[in-house]
Amino acid sequence: MKKLSISSIDLLGISSAGLCLIHCLVLPLLTILPFGVSHNPYIDLLFALTGLWAVLRLIKTATFRIIVIFLLSISLILLSVLIDIFLDLHTNLLIIGGIGMILGHLLNYKNHKKKHL
Repeated sequence: MKKLSISSIDLLGISSAGLCLIHCLVLPLLTILPFGVSHNPYIDLLFALTGLWAVLRLIKTATFRIIVIFLLSISLILLSVLIDIFLDLHTNLLIIGGIGMILGHLLNYKNHKKKHL
């Protein structure tokens, strides 16, 4: 049963980080078009908190390399969101952190899958 829960958390993390990355890449294009879409940093905060929850669950069973990737990535994401909320500045740290989260979840999923074959 533990195997299923870890895999589902990785899949949730991969999906959340992927959606966050798509959101970060597509939203600037949508703000240019006259659809009335604007940037809301609290949506980014929601993605960041979901990612933080997944990271905190996964670092208990991950390897050191994967833990470093997770913690560095979530730190970059949270820093970028806080800079956006408090200083109204958009940074590329969010995109770099999102890519790191996807990489960390893929590596953790692959590592976990190897252990349980």
